[in-house]
Amino acid sequence: MMTREEALKYARSRTKNVNLVKHMLAVEAEMRGLAKHFSAKGGQGQDEELWGVTGLVHDADYEEMKEKHPSTEFFKQLEELKFELKIIQAVKAHGWKFQPGLPEPQTKMEWSLYCCDELSGLIIACALVRPERKLAAVTRESVLKKWKEKSFAAGVHREQIALCEEKLGIPLPEFVELNLKALQAISGDLGL
Repeated sequence: MMTREEALKYARSRTKNVNLVKHMLAVEAEMRGLAKHFSAKGGQGQDEELWGVTGLVHDADYEEMKEKHPSTEFFKQLEELKFELKIIQAVKAHGWKFQPGLPEPQTKMEWSLYCCDELSGLIIACALVRPERKLAAVTRESVLKKWKEKSFAAGVHREQIALCEEKLGIPLPEFVELNLKALQAISGDLGL
């Protein structure tokens, strides 16, 4: 399996936008947190490294491909670079509903990526409107309050996040809490 360092180098090699790199770091942290959550919940160990690398590379082609993201060329490159099939499948599935022909998420890892990807944007937007502009000042309650304001972070697909309840068995408030803690733990890397 590709190491975290190799995956980060790869993501950075394809991405010049610093905020997009920070987004991938945020989703990596969320995915690691969710892997840990599921391991603790069911006793069935989820590979935190595998989940983290998945989050780290999931948008590596976004800057180049934009509306075609995630792209067929991206999947081929991930295969050539010997990324695990589970990572490639999850990256494909996170484009479900956005790119025709991509598969619906099936596994916990795939649904986790699909649901937490958008939530990272909402949580970070909540931090940016705080006077301190720090994740430490954000609470689960403040995120849930902004969740109800459809005009706030209007580009965030809330219906995608809300699938955490049906597909992952995690109530929305708990899902927000898990992901918020994951982002707070890497606030220095995110500059927040």
